[in-house]
Amino acid sequence: GGGGGQQGRGRGGPGGSVRGTWSVGTALLHLQASLGAASPRPPEAPPPSGPEEAAPQAGWWLHRGTPGLPRGGRLMALEAQPLLWLALWTLAVLARSSGEDADGGWRRPGPGAPAAVTEEEHCTVERRADLSYAEFVQRYAFSRPVILQGLTDNSRFRDLCTRQRLLASFGDSVVRLSTANTYSYQKVDLPFEKYVEQMLHPQDPISMGNDTLYFFGDNNFTEWASLFRHYSPPPFSLLGTTPAYSFGIAGAGSGVPFHWHGPGFSEVIYGRKRWFLYPPEKTPKFHPNKTTLAWLQDTYPALTPSARPLECTIQAGEVLYFPDRWWHATLNLDTSVFISTFLG
Repeated sequence: GGGGGQQGRGRGGPGGSVRGTWSVGTALLHLQASLGAASPRPPEAPPPSGPEEAAPQAGWWLHRGTPGLPRGGRLMALEAQPLLWLALWTLAVLARSSGEDADGGWRRPGPGAPAAVTEEEHCTVERRADLSYAEFVQRYAFSRPVILQGLTDNSRFRDLCTRQRLLASFGDSVVRLSTANTYSYQKVDLPFEKYVEQMLHPQDPISMGNDTLYFFGDNNFTEWASLFRHYSPPPFSLLGTTPAYSFGIAGAGSGVPFHWHGPGFSEVIYGRKRWFLYPPEKTPKFHPNKTTLAWLQDTYPALTPSARPLECTIQAGEVLYFPDRWWHATLNLDTSVFISTFLG
């Protein structure tokens, strides 16, 4: 299962860091302005009138008090300083939390994905924000992929999927990892905290698929039920199918090479996931044990326009629908948190 707008997309999903940083910066400016109005800086100091007053001019306003205020004005200005530092500290915390809201704490210091890992030049998968069930069945369900926007609100689920909260809730839980090749031969069990702290790093471009462990799909539904019950799947279903969730977290540059299975949806909670898709009758050229990153670097550049897949980068909060038996490969451009709903 591939882990995972209108052609011009909105950047960064809900709670983007640019918007958060702007609001904190604006608050700082308002704070400075209000403090400046309450405690204006004095005019230039007058020359000393005698030897006993020959204090350095730079310190004059502290010795003399704040002009324009009553005798207690100097004390008031000094007493305001702790409040100023408290306000600045609070705003710094808000600035940090706004960044964590944007990536859930999953973006760690150090190198990110390899430079070659970028978004596609042109998204060739349709984005829809106003899709009815009837149109979904008629236009997409059995014929082509589509990206859904704004049909569900998973803000609560997103809050529960921050790095800090998942480690607090499931750090001791044993998770099953699969090798990131087409057939996922090898399985490895280890504590979730160990996977996050020691193995969730950018993909080495020369690594083979059977050397790369990937957390996706083999979830203990009883153990993770407290998380999954807060997820709202896309509102569309197919007659005769039953939905099943697969939850995953993977490092930048990781992904699953080309494979196919039944239909389903894949939503990005944090990060970005680039998808490559071919219809069932058009088998892609790939090696089942080479990573998607290696395929993108070695095979993709030589493809003619007619041989290229449908492709698009799914942003946080977006959902990709893939029809039955469509070939697809995925590539995480950031450390990504995602969940798929398979219709089996």
